[in-house]
Amino acid sequence: MKSAHINANLKVLLLDTDYYSLQAVNSYLAWDRRTRVTYMAESVEDMWAYLQKTPLAELPDVVVLDADHMGGAVLLQQHLERLRQYIPRLMVICLAQMSDPQLVEAAAAAGARGYLLKNEVRLHIAWAIVYALDYPFIATRSITRIGERAFQRLHIQTVTLPPRRQYPELTERIRQAIELCVVKGMPAQLAADEMGISLHTIRSYIKEGYRILEAYDETEYPDNMSPQERAFMRLTSFEEKDELPPPDRPETGG
Repeated sequence: MKSAHINANLKVLLLDTDYYSLQAVNSYLAWDRRTRVTYMAESVEDMWAYLQKTPLAELPDVVVLDADHMGGAVLLQQHLERLRQYIPRLMVICLAQMSDPQLVEAAAAAGARGYLLKNEVRLHIAWAIVYALDYPFIATRSITRIGERAFQRLHIQTVTLPPRRQYPELTERIRQAIELCVVKGMPAQLAADEMGISLHTIRSYIKEGYRILEAYDETEYPDNMSPQERAFMRLTSFEEKDELPPPDRPETGG
């Protein structure tokens, strides 16, 4: 990976009309100290009401918004352009449930820095946001495919998000144990019940999982990070891609 931006400190505003999706993205970002959610809006009106009363120093560096429910391509482009005029160095990332070529083109034309399908980015959203700091436009695999012609027409260099980092020794059972206890925050006993194993066994899985994650990741994380934080960041990081084009480094807050 070109840069992990371990010391990044990005203020993030979330906009999603789906309450459960909003809470899920918020929980994933909360685990990663590089991203700090400052507001969760459930409508465009709510978002603008918050922005207009927020002091300049507290305005977000990043807005992650649900592109599917912005009223169509024309309104999406208008809202994005207005956002970027209101906060000149703002980075806007679009999330979507469906791959709509018109919405993708509208977002790219309006200066968004990424368009990601929710079911492709999943719990890797924090790494995706940080990844976008280095590139003009990021996309998940399906978006890269359906938006190829639009990106060429708009002369936008698009980088597809890499796959998640691989840990060859991490079995599915160990991964499940870590995801339940770390990602979902389940108490060990509840996670053990969920998996149908003993408390002793799940604790052994977690210990072994931490060892494997550390063995395959040479990233230097802050000393004051808890084992859970490090495990989450390692589990949700991307595979390194040395062959990616050099970053254009657009200006962004944070």
